[in-house]
Amino acid sequence: MYGSPSKSRAGAASRRPPRRSAGRARRRAVSNAAFPSPGVRPVLDGIRRLVQSLRLSAQQARNRAGVSGAQLFVLQKLAEADAQSVNDLAARTATDQSSVSVVVRRLADAGLVERHPDVRDRRRVRLTLTPRGRALLRRSPDSAQQRLVRAIEALPPRDQRALAAFLGRIVAGIGEAPPALFFEKEAPRDRLA
Repeated sequence: MYGSPSKSRAGAASRRPPRRSAGRARRRAVSNAAFPSPGVRPVLDGIRRLVQSLRLSAQQARNRAGVSGAQLFVLQKLAEADAQSVNDLAARTATDQSSVSVVVRRLADAGLVERHPDVRDRRRVRLTLTPRGRALLRRSPDSAQQRLVRAIEALPPRDQRALAAFLGRIVAGIGEAPPALFFEKEAPRDRLA
């Protein structure tokens, strides 16, 4: 009356999408999500090259001079103008005062930097290289941080601002961390009792 059973099954089958295409669509959606857009790779490659250069420079500093890359960079900046304060050195290294303070403490503990009270302001401390610190610099490679600063300074101010904005957005997207000197371990924080 209403058609043969075979026709009813055929009609129901035509209303239902084949299972195979649903699985294929699901795999296609997963595979498309797994591939980044074409512009991602050049950015990641640039970041990888930058990080690799900094890492190799840090290893070279450790092997040739026995200090970290961050320590070498601070020593080089201190050699440019002796008798600096920690704040002056932080400005010269374009980093945070607390990060520089940790590095300076390690350099002083190693006998590479001396701290002297400022004759004009006893609350301030002046930093100078020791003879041992100067000797270390003579046999040290140029730090990657020095080369990086020169490369950034060579960019027009507009490009520097754009680069800072882009990097800021990337960092915000992955979760911000405090800006510390490259490849320098942070000092353990004192726990409050």
